[in-house]
Amino acid sequence: MAVNRVPVLKRCRSLGMDPIYLGIDKKSNRELKRANRKLSEYGQQLREKQKAKFIYGVLEKPFRNYYAKASKMNGMVGTNLMILLETRLDNVVFRLGFARTRREARQIVGHQHILVNGKRVQIPSYRVKAGDTVEIREKSKSSQRYKDILEVTAGRMVPAWLEADQENLKGVVKELPTRDEIDVPVNETLIVELYSK
Repeated sequence: MAVNRVPVLKRCRSLGMDPIYLGIDKKSNRELKRANRKLSEYGQQLREKQKAKFIYGVLEKPFRNYYAKASKMNGMVGTNLMILLETRLDNVVFRLGFARTRREARQIVGHQHILVNGKRVQIPSYRVKAGDTVEIREKSKSSQRYKDILEVTAGRMVPAWLEADQENLKGVVKELPTRDEIDVPVNETLIVELYSK
């Protein structure tokens, strides 16, 4: 199984983005030496794609599949792509505050700690729908791990399209998100331009 093992802060620095979008509070003290170099149009498009892939923890082939699915849906392709990425189960677990980072959320899902509508789901890329209930399974709720996680994520804002019950480790997807509700620093129009070449 392919895993991205690039150091997070180093990757954030090279992509010119803040690690806070990944749920990491650390800051890198180093400055990027080649920051003054001008990027070509293709370079800017590629950087936006790499940003989206890195933030959501998706590799190239699945990302291309998301793009193909988004292009078949009604509406704008870029917006559809961002909604597809945002409604992944691992991202929803992160957004509800049941994990400190998306990588941790992916691990929690993979270790079968998550129930969707009462059924165990262990696929991080599972797409949630409006009305779905996402919760930590009963056996894991008493675990010290989740008490520690909730301490860290208590101040984090839960998006308007989700409803979180922190005490019972439960959340509801009220509706699918709109592009305005997705606070990820990615310009999806550049990704569409890149793939439509």
